[in-house]
Amino acid sequence: MATLLRSKISNVATSVSNKSQAKMSGMFARMGFQAATDEEAVGFAHCDDLDMEHRQGLQMDILKSEGGEDGGEQPLEGDIHYQRDGTGPLPPSASKDAGVCSELSGQGKPKITAWEAGWNVTNAIQGMFVLGLPYAILHGGYLGLFLIIFAAVVCCYTGKILIACLYEENEDGEIVRVRDSYVDIANACCAPRFPTLGGRIVNVAQIIELVMTCILYVVVSGNLMYNSFPNLPVSQKSWSIIATAVLLPCAFLKNLKAVSKFSLLCTLAHFVINILVIAYCLSRARDWAWDKVKFYIDVKKFPISIGIIVFSYTSQIFLPSLEGNMQNPKEFHCMMNWTHIAACILKGLFALVAYLTWADETKEVITDNLPSTIRAVVNIFLVAKALLSYPLPFFAAVEVLERSLFQDGNRAFFPNCYGGDGRLKSWGLTLRCALVVFTLLMAIYVPHFALLMGLTGSLTGAGLCFLLPSLFHLKLLWRKLLWHHVFFDVAIFVIGGICSVSGFIHSLEGLIEAFRTNAED
Repeated sequence: MATLLRSKISNVATSVSNKSQAKMSGMFARMGFQAATDEEAVGFAHCDDLDMEHRQGLQMDILKSEGGEDGGEQPLEGDIHYQRDGTGPLPPSASKDAGVCSELSGQGKPKITAWEAGWNVTNAIQGMFVLGLPYAILHGGYLGLFLIIFAAVVCCYTGKILIACLYEENEDGEIVRVRDSYVDIANACCAPRFPTLGGRIVNVAQIIELVMTCILYVVVSGNLMYNSFPNLPVSQKSWSIIATAVLLPCAFLKNLKAVSKFSLLCTLAHFVINILVIAYCLSRARDWAWDKVKFYIDVKKFPISIGIIVFSYTSQIFLPSLEGNMQNPKEFHCMMNWTHIAACILKGLFALVAYLTWADETKEVITDNLPSTIRAVVNIFLVAKALLSYPLPFFAAVEVLERSLFQDGNRAFFPNCYGGDGRLKSWGLTLRCALVVFTLLMAIYVPHFALLMGLTGSLTGAGLCFLLPSLFHLKLLWRKLLWHHVFFDVAIFVIGGICSVSGFIHSLEGLIEAFRTNAED
């Protein structure tokens, strides 16, 4: 009896010791003590913590069963208790950490180099929406060129400070990554009073930007096809309907594997198109209208140009994920520098030479100014790129909507749109189709590329690229900021706010006028 009692006391002491060690290990891992800069080490620390707690849970399970037979003491409140068959309650972070463990235990996600990360950023800020930049020069002159440079500098800076908000200093003075996404940063800024408010605001802004991007793809497809074949008895609205009919299968997408194969080809094709446009403009260099580029601005339409320029630089929403997947995150700042310098030079040259070629005849989509023989070929390639690019923002918008409204556990507003077998329910598929049709309706009633691009840039582009990063930087790191960083953040917030409000009001006025015109027709 005495031997049995000593054995139980020894087991309990070992259990408590191991449990304390597991809790301390988990606490230190979460604080970053076990990983200085390598994110994988943090994941392994979580795995070690879970493994220790799981083994400890089995020991406590054995003690509990023995204690139950002999009338022994029950586990203390707060003990993590696992059933041997794995059906017991999991700790709040178990599902997340288990995903990390399974990911690390198998073949881990391949990391990308700085050049590959730069290619992704270039794809985001050198897309087909640069076709609207010459139209911005039309209404802004040299000030429009200055804004192309200024927006590049500011977006590069806000991208860096946004990534800085992912990190904090632990008690050892080491900088560790404690957040993973834009949403995490927003939630941290609103905690503890409103712990999910910031994330919801970012999600709403992200959904608006993604859906507006889809609408722009439909608008530009209808516009390009109509101007490529003006002799056909098909209106721009009809071309938009045909484009949407081609895009309707996007509602059935489960993943983007099939679509992603074309992304590199589309990007290369777009660079070729830009080179063709610039080559044509250079061939007419003798006729360039330098006298048309002036310092005055069109007060009514220039704010719309601001939104167009800002929208062409939007990439902040995916930068945290991109930086987290880099082989060497220390190269992120260098990567941001050369990508935005290259973007600034190429966009400035493209916008300037295109405007000098056509001057006051510059149209919203610059390829519409090309001669008919060249225009048809170039526009067909651009339409193909637009249609192949549409699924990317559409699928991202659907994922955000489904996660926020239908799959957010007890916080979801509606029932899960997926069945027990993982298949999409019929009403969920109907909602996806409705989103495709909504992009068509917007493209039909507001077929104005520049207005929609300006509105999106002024509303969500300025918010996600200028306002929120500077605000979050001040909120999370203000005690460690130097005075010039504080000055830059405040200046960007104020200037960005003024430009955003001004551009939004003027773009909205233009949209209302367009609605009235279409209603009368």
